[in-house]
Amino acid sequence: MRQIQDLPHPPYKFLLGNAGAMPRHQVHLQVEGYAKQYGKLFRMKFGPREFVVLADHELIGQILRERPETFGRNPASRQVSRELGLPMGLFSAEGEQWRAQRRMVMAAFAPGHIRAYFPQMARVTQRLQQRWLASQGQSLVVGDELMRYTVDTIAGLALGEDINTLGAGEDRIQQHLDKLLPAIFKRATALVPIWRWFKTAKDRDLERSVQVIKAEVQRFIAQAQAQMAAEPALREQPKNLLQAMILAAEADTGITDGNVEGNVLTMLLAGEDTTANTIGWLINLFHLHPQHQQRAREELAERLGERAADPLAYTPELLDSLPWLEACLHEAMRLKPVAPFMPIQALKDTTVGDVAVPAGTLVWCVLRHDSVGEPHFQQPLAFDPARWLGENTGSAKRVAMPFGAGPRMCPGRYLALLEMKLAMAMLLGRFAIEEVRMPDGTPEAPEALYFTMAPKGLTMRLRALA
Repeated sequence: MRQIQDLPHPPYKFLLGNAGAMPRHQVHLQVEGYAKQYGKLFRMKFGPREFVVLADHELIGQILRERPETFGRNPASRQVSRELGLPMGLFSAEGEQWRAQRRMVMAAFAPGHIRAYFPQMARVTQRLQQRWLASQGQSLVVGDELMRYTVDTIAGLALGEDINTLGAGEDRIQQHLDKLLPAIFKRATALVPIWRWFKTAKDRDLERSVQVIKAEVQRFIAQAQAQMAAEPALREQPKNLLQAMILAAEADTGITDGNVEGNVLTMLLAGEDTTANTIGWLINLFHLHPQHQQRAREELAERLGERAADPLAYTPELLDSLPWLEACLHEAMRLKPVAPFMPIQALKDTTVGDVAVPAGTLVWCVLRHDSVGEPHFQQPLAFDPARWLGENTGSAKRVAMPFGAGPRMCPGRYLALLEMKLAMAMLLGRFAIEEVRMPDGTPEAPEALYFTMAPKGLTMRLRALA
């Protein structure tokens, strides 16, 4: 059995460790480079914090399945969230609190509930289509467009709120939500927590945004509770995820109002960033590989004919019958996962492979290393959706884990896939992607990490199909 100090490591610099070589917004690329040089199990220092770095998908899957008993969330991001006064939802919860919240969230995200809300999702997608029809020939910032779409979708689906950022400009809560994840990421990766002793104007502005977000979340909950009191039928057939969550919480004495608040906030944050960025990456990949884009367009036309351009004609069953489009999404998530790494902490003495890992040890899971490497995939850097069809699908899903693995796998994965297929089907059925580019003219977006990995700066120009 090896000890942590026996592991190889890149050269450390005084005080900084390896942090000086890691640009914050591309830290994942630096650590992936270290894994190629030092192997699938090594150590590194981020300032005073030392990590065991793990880049083997089998070992990663094993320790993710050991959560929440043996491994927990990264304490740095949890501490930052607590300092900001954010309510804790399923994403941050541990132990028995996590188990209680998991039951509530899984009940709200049941596929039957999601399918019942689908017509509302289709109407938001139609609104996005109308926006893009009015913007033909113009250069559209992909991230901005898709963030509007996903926040409208999750607000309607989860909260019953039609905030309409697509048609009516910026919504009050979205302006504040957009600041939150980048700020948490920046503070969680900071070497010195300066904000604890000296607050800048940006720090004070962030605190004001947190107060606005908390007030809005509480308003959403109070509004849902009032509506359910006025319409008892909603207790049998809730109209949105928040109502379903309130019902589940009422049936479970382990759930508090603060837990409901935390999970409303989690839905707003996770439902906006992750889905929007994945759609953006697929748009970029489709432009680089037009043959795969055309096959997805033909698949949709075969199912719907002339109605392929009408998102109101889509159904969950239709979208589930588009295997090529779904394979393209899985391939985009393999190559461009919005969460390319996951930092966790050992909660008790344990082992990782042949290394003794004491309680409190930080473990940095490099999720993308094996999913873009041989021998797990042939031509691993190629965009080849066919690898997700047929008998190889099972092994591919074990290597690439965009939604995590084990008991803490993302509970919203069915919703995320449905939303992504809905947006892409609308795009393929109604538009040709004439141009996708970066401000400097290059065709491929660089990876920028702002809590999630985004194709930052990517623009596109669309043309309506005849």
